[in-house]
Amino acid sequence: MKKRQIAILGSTGSIGTQALDVIRQHSDCLEIYALTANNQADLLIRQAREFQPDTVVIANEAHYQTVKEALSDLPIKVRAGSESINYVVESEPVDMVLLAMVGYSGLQPAIHAIRAGKAIALANKETLVIAGELITKLALEYQTPILPVDSEHSAIFQCLAGEQNNPVDKILLTASGGPFRNLSPEELKFVTKNEALKHPNWNMGAKVTIDSASLMNKGFEMIEARWLFDVQPSQIQVLIHPQSIIHSMVQFKDTSIKAQLGMPDMRIPIQYALTYPTRLASDFEAVDFTKFNQLTFEEPDTKRFPNLQFAFEAIRQGGNMPCILNAANEIAVAAFLQDRIGFLEMSEIIEKTMATVPFVASSDLDVYIRTNDEARTKAAEFINNSQFSTLNSQFNGSFLN
Repeated sequence: MKKRQIAILGSTGSIGTQALDVIRQHSDCLEIYALTANNQADLLIRQAREFQPDTVVIANEAHYQTVKEALSDLPIKVRAGSESINYVVESEPVDMVLLAMVGYSGLQPAIHAIRAGKAIALANKETLVIAGELITKLALEYQTPILPVDSEHSAIFQCLAGEQNNPVDKILLTASGGPFRNLSPEELKFVTKNEALKHPNWNMGAKVTIDSASLMNKGFEMIEARWLFDVQPSQIQVLIHPQSIIHSMVQFKDTSIKAQLGMPDMRIPIQYALTYPTRLASDFEAVDFTKFNQLTFEEPDTKRFPNLQFAFEAIRQGGNMPCILNAANEIAVAAFLQDRIGFLEMSEIIEKTMATVPFVASSDLDVYIRTNDEARTKAAEFINNSQFSTLNSQFNGSFLN
């Protein structure tokens, strides 16, 4: 049997390293063709020596010589720069691209992979947040399958299996609620990045973990679900489910509900995407219902966590507004991780940026590129403003009113 050739974009991140664990377990049918990383040269080198891919790419060109010299004794092609990532996804032997890069950086590689007809295992939700309309049109035009890797979207995908054209009434998108779901607004003012990075259930990278704590991650997942499953935002209900056992549910027109359950282990949906439509055996832990004998649900509090509401408003407006949302959030999260702003100030930056950057209804790639640059600049200006911590009250709630 021919092994499925995988290119992992973002192999040194949380999703990438867990994907490599899956491939270790199933080396009889999965093989690495290419690995890419942004800055973690040492880990990329170790991965390359273990998996012996055809090609590795280090996006930060400052690390190129280090990687090249470290792998000089092996027949591995070493490239550098973002354009090299776009090039490698188009390589003829590649069967599937695991898009595990973080944020805006995943957009261009996704477009190149789609146009090259490569199946995409999508972990980079921002690609559909920024340019969902464009990406879904391209995938349809080039007949390129997009397989969801996020546990929630994998769950929805599995719930829809075998349903053919049975109409969906709504999607029930579950969320753990993060580490701060029971804190008061006053307490949220003083949470630290170290506290925010301690997710109660999932092992994720820093940026995604902060997004989860602010509920922005769930807002992004809502937008991603809108495009992946061709539903309207009004058909997506977010439910806080602290146990993270039910990964999401689908309610059909006859009121029947299907749910997908499993332990909070990202390797399970990663493996499903990489080996679809086959379910392979694994040594992952299964749910023991004698230990999880109470599953609870509650409504999200968008007053304490307004980012979720910002996401709903952005996708309702459409055009470049989700791109503005994403760009402002990336800048705000980076500032929070650098201890430059507080937890609640991230939402203030996002709200003000969405209210300031001009709205454009077009879904053109050039518009997204310009919008991304402008929104990042505006968000950075707000952070650098010495008066930021006391933002003009005219922006408090203005975007949602």
